[in-house]
Amino acid sequence: MAAGPKFGTAAPLAPQPRSLALSPGRDPMVEGSMAKKVAIIGGGSSGLCAIKACLQEGLEPICFERTGDIGGLWRFEERPEEGRASIYRSVIINTSKEMMCFSDFPIPEDFPNYMHNSKIMEYFRMYAQHFDLLRHIRFRTSVCRVSKRPDFAATGQWDVVTESEGKQEAAVFDGVLVCTGHHTEAHLPLSTFPGIEKFKGCYLHSRDYKDARDFTDKRVIVIGIGNSGSDLAVEISQTAKQVFLSTRRGAWILNRVGDHGYPIDIIFTTRMKTFLKKLLSASMVSSFMEKQLNMRFDHSHYGLKPKHRILDQHPTINDDLPNRIISGRVLVKPNVQEFTETSAIFEDGSREDIDAVVFATGYSFSFSFLEGCVKVVENQIPLYKFMFPPHLEKPTLAFIGLIQPLGAIMPISELQCRWATRIFKGLNKLPPRHDMEADIKQKREAMAKRYVRSRRHTIQVDYIPYMDELACQVGVKPNLLALFLTDPKLALEVVFGPCTPYQYRLRGPGKWVGAREAILTQQQRVVRPLQTRARDRPARSSTVPHIFKVFFSIGLIVATLVYVSLPP
Repeated sequence: MAAGPKFGTAAPLAPQPRSLALSPGRDPMVEGSMAKKVAIIGGGSSGLCAIKACLQEGLEPICFERTGDIGGLWRFEERPEEGRASIYRSVIINTSKEMMCFSDFPIPEDFPNYMHNSKIMEYFRMYAQHFDLLRHIRFRTSVCRVSKRPDFAATGQWDVVTESEGKQEAAVFDGVLVCTGHHTEAHLPLSTFPGIEKFKGCYLHSRDYKDARDFTDKRVIVIGIGNSGSDLAVEISQTAKQVFLSTRRGAWILNRVGDHGYPIDIIFTTRMKTFLKKLLSASMVSSFMEKQLNMRFDHSHYGLKPKHRILDQHPTINDDLPNRIISGRVLVKPNVQEFTETSAIFEDGSREDIDAVVFATGYSFSFSFLEGCVKVVENQIPLYKFMFPPHLEKPTLAFIGLIQPLGAIMPISELQCRWATRIFKGLNKLPPRHDMEADIKQKREAMAKRYVRSRRHTIQVDYIPYMDELACQVGVKPNLLALFLTDPKLALEVVFGPCTPYQYRLRGPGKWVGAREAILTQQQRVVRPLQTRARDRPARSSTVPHIFKVFFSIGLIVATLVYVSLPP
């Protein structure tokens, strides 16, 4: 196993002497003291950082994981497990390692920028081992019911009923963190595809797909052009006789590798680009981005151009789809109008004989174990900052990772946990109910105005604005003006470089002594795994272009003053 971070890492959370400087945010606990108990539901990436956040705030976490291992969505299994997200063997993540890591535990520099699911699991195991998290997890334990105690209005406590090996157990908790994600229940809208009941071939949801060899020499339709649909169309086309990619509205296709070979999210997810987007209209930004994408391949020529603008839909990221289309291995088709016993008829009147259908039609989410506490309607749930139900008398229930970010989800879940645990502990307060409901309404209306109507566009967030919004609640948003005055080298990287999670460990509760060095060496960790051929390596440099170093003394300070004056 590769070594972990080599600078300023926090000491493992084991009962042993530790350096408080290396354990950010940790309140020393007296052994045997009455710590508040927090139930964490789910042992995936969100569950792991929830355990750590609880420990660092002096809370007592107990994580309930229904399977026998950690990892959640990212742990591959040959057969889908009930109640757990499922991936296929070859899945590679769409966010690069510097953007997706936990904020005080950098992914080793020799790990690839875009990791296979097995590498992600390796990183999760390193994280869990380093911070001694596994001892707080009860594996093969399902949560059956979470309900308010009779005195909830006064205590905020919950009755939690769990089941393991056929035996149920009840316990009282002071707080509950729901970390089950939103990729567990397959959305299979068969009723919208007339004739599917008489189709003699096989059909399945993308959740049940595991290997392209199952489709060797078959004619296959993949329905849906999100990330799963495009990935499966590409992969199945390696073995199938022909693949048809059916889409109702088309999509703009981004690729993982951006200019000069850098990960695309490293290039686009910067504070300066976010600032510039605020200055420009959405139409101007869309026009620029669409022009850039069409320079790679003309979306109209490839049958992919949608009617909506690029910012109106969650992006589809796929490096290989244009290659499979131009070679004829994947044929783009409109929506399926109906199925016959052996074929599909499309809305343009064309007909194709087919052997199999893969529905990449997304997921639904629900929380049946929460008795009457929340209500999900068409994948919409009213939560303050996508976390807290506003109607509860006490803010002791929070949802972690129930968002669809334009960026990595792991750092967002981590920052959500840092805020939620401080709410549970009483260090931070939520606003009055009417203010929370107004915020929920405003976000819902903004989402409906921006995105095309879809089940997947109900929990959308933009990475930097949402992270900054959470960071303001916790008190960890970087102070850009102070950085320019005290540490201009770091300030340059924070503003013009990628907004990596380490930025939210520079100050405030949970400050990490290694954050500065992690930011200044992030370009090194991006380039290192690419240099596997022995040669003279280029001198280490910042990700900030040289021209910015020349003009930063004037332009940056002016931009920063304007930036900090804007709301998060």
